[in-house]
Amino acid sequence: MKSGNQGIVARALARSAVEALSAQRLRSCLAAGSMAAAVFTVASVYGVAATGRAYVLAQIEGVGSNLVYAYYEAGGNVSASEADYINLRDVAAVRQRLGGLARAVAGVTSTWDWITVQGRPVQVRILGSDESYRAVRNLVVHQGRFLDRLDVESRAKVALVTVELSRKLFGPGPAPVGQHVEVHGLPFLLVGVFSEGVETFGQSEVSDNSMLVPYTVLASFQPVERVDPLYVSVRSQDEVGQAASILRETLESRHRLGSLYRVETMSGVLSAASRIMTAMTAAMVLIASLTLAVSGVFIMNMMLMAVSERTVEIGVRRSVGATTRDIGVQFVLEAAVVAAAGGILGGAAGIAVALAVAHSWPDLPVHVPFGWTALTLASAVVLGVGFGLLPASRAAGLAPAEALRNE
Repeated sequence: MKSGNQGIVARALARSAVEALSAQRLRSCLAAGSMAAAVFTVASVYGVAATGRAYVLAQIEGVGSNLVYAYYEAGGNVSASEADYINLRDVAAVRQRLGGLARAVAGVTSTWDWITVQGRPVQVRILGSDESYRAVRNLVVHQGRFLDRLDVESRAKVALVTVELSRKLFGPGPAPVGQHVEVHGLPFLLVGVFSEGVETFGQSEVSDNSMLVPYTVLASFQPVERVDPLYVSVRSQDEVGQAASILRETLESRHRLGSLYRVETMSGVLSAASRIMTAMTAAMVLIASLTLAVSGVFIMNMMLMAVSERTVEIGVRRSVGATTRDIGVQFVLEAAVVAAAGGILGGAAGIAVALAVAHSWPDLPVHVPFGWTALTLASAVVLGVGFGLLPASRAAGLAPAEALRNE
């Protein structure tokens, strides 16, 4: 029976809270609106930060799959004139040493040449590699085909150009695959148009004005054989460290003492980028979370005003048997209802915007913050209750006689 009475009292308190908020619709809507804006801001900021983090990491991963790369670093006990560069024989040795550990191994050589584009000379970087280069760098072939083993072994004079160079040479339409492009005074058959899997903004060996040919052909135009860089694509992320160690050991064992070779992995870059993006996300969310506190203060002020305006109501209720606990609970319920209503509205808006963006830009790794929105909504209700305690305490502390005297 006691539990039944408690249920009746709870329903009565909830009904009274809703009626009181309905009597002050404008004020209640403004308070709920402030909480909706706060929850929307926090959820959206987290969604944007998480999306940005995923995008940045995807761009880094897109440079190469489980990539390890090495290049000669001048210094040590070797002078510039005695530079001991990585060579094509090193590429073959690394490929043999790694065996099944590597998905693909490719060395890149390069020279420069001038070609005529629309009547003007343009400097072009000529890259030399083989069929494995596509796998290690996740290169995309937009037209034609990529280099194959026969091209390399037969020293075929074939070439691929980047998308940007293709536009400069042949205009905005498709490149005339099958025609010839003159490089180093020799005609090369154009067999394809390619690009990097992700934009590296000139931080790799592939630039806008780049052309790719078999390394066996390019070797004839290089006074010094130099592979820069040497790429290894490892089959498993867990084996990247092992592959990097073997790569370093192989290079150092094949060259004179004192030569320096830098061996890097994308794992280190990814780890550093992940830490930076996580710190930025935390900072952005923390700053955005201040809006929740501001909204909570707004609700508290609204409830304090309500206490001042409803002293007579409080006195009447106390005189007919309402306890201080009943009065306090009602005001806390009113604050919680306002916070919850605003939180639900703001959370729904945040999720709707994220879904709309994901639909409009399917290639963007949009993070829809379902879990974070739920957490923010719960925080909003807790803040509403917390900031409602002071008004509830003041309302419950009013003496019946004093409250009625204000009538």
